[in-house]
Amino acid sequence: MEAQPEHDDSAASSSNSSKETGQSRFSRAAQRVRRYLAARSPRHFIGAFAVLLGVVILLLPSPYVIEGPGPTQNVLGSVEDGAVIDVSGKGVSTYQDSGSLLLTTVNASGVPGYTIINAQAVWAWANPKMEIMPREATVPVGQTADEYQKTVDKDMAGSQSSASEVGLAYAKAHADELGIDAASLAHAKVTMHVDSIGGPSAGMMYTLGLIDKLTPESESGGKTIAGTGTIDKKGNVGKIGGIQLKMLGAKRDGATWFLAPADNCSEVAGHVPDGLRDVKVTTLDEAYRALVAIGKGQADDLPHCTA
Repeated sequence: MEAQPEHDDSAASSSNSSKETGQSRFSRAAQRVRRYLAARSPRHFIGAFAVLLGVVILLLPSPYVIEGPGPTQNVLGSVEDGAVIDVSGKGVSTYQDSGSLLLTTVNASGVPGYTIINAQAVWAWANPKMEIMPREATVPVGQTADEYQKTVDKDMAGSQSSASEVGLAYAKAHADELGIDAASLAHAKVTMHVDSIGGPSAGMMYTLGLIDKLTPESESGGKTIAGTGTIDKKGNVGKIGGIQLKMLGAKRDGATWFLAPADNCSEVAGHVPDGLRDVKVTTLDEAYRALVAIGKGQADDLPHCTA
């Protein structure tokens, strides 16, 4: 008679017991969930859903642009590529100034290539040192990141080109007064370098920096002077955006004087940070003479913006 195979009844029993235990745990968990739900009113779940929806909305891309005080750059100083303003040419002399002339900038987020979320927009709205505006008020609708960068780079290149041309013309026209050899300027070649800054608003400060480097006088008198404004071929100083934020950046980086375009005065008056004195300018000649007066400590009577 053949022997019958033996079965491990204990293993089968253990497996069944494990399944029953798992089912029991699931059942108890389901019961707890049902009791939890039954003990709370519909308002509780509406509130929870609203909170969840709010979090989702805050994490979505925002249609706004936020701006804050950006970095400043001493146009009499240097960057990685060399001097911010480099002047070369046969017989051309340049000079050092003991002070600083700061161009000012605005940091913008939410423009093409720099997307923000709604949470950042809400934070900016609550921050008195930030400005917030619809994106379509800042850049053209549908503009790509590449198009945006090309635009700001083109504006900066145009600003530097105008500053070189106008600055050399001013230096030649006032050569005797400034102590410059006018004939040598015919051979002058001007190159400007600034890292990661775009736009046209630094034109006036570039022009002042160029004139300062060509003159033996230390126009700043060792002071830190900031400013902003476009410059055109006739030497007119033009209106720019974000001037209140630029004044905050200037004050943060040690400036005590700020040259402001006259056309921006409605935004300047009443918003000048403590410790910063604004000076209203309309032309390059006014800006240069204000710079010299500040350096000599004779600036008390310089015009400032009024409401």
